[in-house]
Amino acid sequence: MANRPTTPPLLQGPTAKEKKYDRQLRLWAASGQQALEDAHVLLLNSSPGVVGIETLKNLILPGVGNFTIVDEEKVREEDLGINFFLAEESLGKSRADESCRFLQELNPEVQGHAIQESLEDFIEQTDVLDKYSLILLIGPTPSAVLEKVCKYALKRSIPLFYIHSIGFYSQFSVQLPALFPIVDTHPDPVSTQDLRLLDPWPGLVDFVNLKTENLEGLNDHDHGHVPYLVLLLYYLGKWKASHDGKPPENYKEKTLFRDMVKDGARRQNAEGGEENFDEAVGAVLKSLNPFSISSGLREVLEAEECKSLHPNSKNFWIIAHAIGDFYSSSGHLPLPGGLPDMKAQSADYIQLQNTYKAKARKDLTQVLETVRSSEKQLGRKSAIDEKEVEAFCKGAAFVKLVKGRPLRIAEEPSLAAWSDRFKDVCREVKNEESLMPIYISFLAYDWYLMYNHFPPRPYDESPEVESAYRAQVTKLMTGYSERFLELFRKALGESNLDSTKERIRNTIAELGRAGGAELHNISALTGGMVAQEVIKVITKQYIPIDNTCIFDGITSKTAVLNL
Repeated sequence: MANRPTTPPLLQGPTAKEKKYDRQLRLWAASGQQALEDAHVLLLNSSPGVVGIETLKNLILPGVGNFTIVDEEKVREEDLGINFFLAEESLGKSRADESCRFLQELNPEVQGHAIQESLEDFIEQTDVLDKYSLILLIGPTPSAVLEKVCKYALKRSIPLFYIHSIGFYSQFSVQLPALFPIVDTHPDPVSTQDLRLLDPWPGLVDFVNLKTENLEGLNDHDHGHVPYLVLLLYYLGKWKASHDGKPPENYKEKTLFRDMVKDGARRQNAEGGEENFDEAVGAVLKSLNPFSISSGLREVLEAEECKSLHPNSKNFWIIAHAIGDFYSSSGHLPLPGGLPDMKAQSADYIQLQNTYKAKARKDLTQVLETVRSSEKQLGRKSAIDEKEVEAFCKGAAFVKLVKGRPLRIAEEPSLAAWSDRFKDVCREVKNEESLMPIYISFLAYDWYLMYNHFPPRPYDESPEVESAYRAQVTKLMTGYSERFLELFRKALGESNLDSTKERIRNTIAELGRAGGAELHNISALTGGMVAQEVIKVITKQYIPIDNTCIFDGITSKTAVLNL
């Protein structure tokens, strides 16, 4: 019987989820998507609260696992004009329930929950915040609520975002845990390449010797396809032979070495030069630098949490401790194992790539052994996933330790409250381009709320009463801001800060004019910015802002201040 042709097996295509989230998976990979799907975001809503709903919208679309809205208000006429997740039939119903219902239509895979209750009553419940991964608190919020939520979130290491959006202005501040480490910071791919040219390991040296033992005798095709890494190591050997075993150490020496490499290229060929030699020449200045660890990683390795492990130490610190041991013994970090593109024959490039990957696997094994030893000594019952250790090894050079700071709560202005950021605030106060006046105005707005128990209300009275009411509000907030500025004027020895005062008055006038109302376009834009930072925090990828972002919708300017 004749043999029939065998049908090749079907290739496994992407899953429905991979198709749905394809673009974002390219940004934060499967690990980031899983972290997002495991998250439960709590929105403590107040005032119109549109900025909070818009933030949730931008978290629901990429697939956050769960969200909960706490809001005591019922839907009013004015809500319909600014909140796009309400309908006319929502009038008189719970704003939390209705917003939740419409938000869930965006992504059926996301679970939404609504609680119609005042923020004061909600946070009085014992450990009510424990089950949430992250909290969004919409301002203005009474100081008692803000202070309690801040303290609880800090104690339980729950990230907290405090958000304002009024009129044409918005701002949000981030309160992260005291130590918030990030392994996958997504640095520039070029900067992540550890080629180890100044300290090659035996396997790489053997590969170079094999490929260059008859370099001058190669034909033009093979000579023009020797990988540039091999060329650099070959000529480094020649340089060291005539320089007491030392590599080129300064710019002058590197320039001479670069000329040496350039002179090795063949110019009498059909192309009039060789691309691989051009690549080698271009890599001299950026690739021949002594190894040193980054300030971010040094901060991690010197942290007490890294030096003194205990049974409850987080995975991050156990792996960091192992990385520190590896660095102490070898003088290097684990090799990432990646290679840049280069002119080379496929077989040679694959062989070179395998050489780097083999070294990376060997380094990973050494780090993993230290991790397992630490787990045994600490009596940990569950082992850290090898993939987590591998990810740390690949990104160790660019690890970032973000130190969270408590949120600023509006209080009577005093230099003592700003002592740790005095120089920064002084610089911003004097800078006529700074958006600090908007931040001060929001502080004044919160301070006003503390003593009056309700925000400026929009259009609830006759024009005369409304005008007088807003004038009183503006006067109160202006008084607070001027006391704030007076402290820094005296501390700076400045004769006046009239320009800053005028800008603050203008900002407060806009807040008063808006009467606590939100503009949908400003809140939508702000919600997008907040959601972006929330995703960074949840996935622990990229570096979140530190720690306050301000947006001026009139001039279309954004600023990030460390306050």
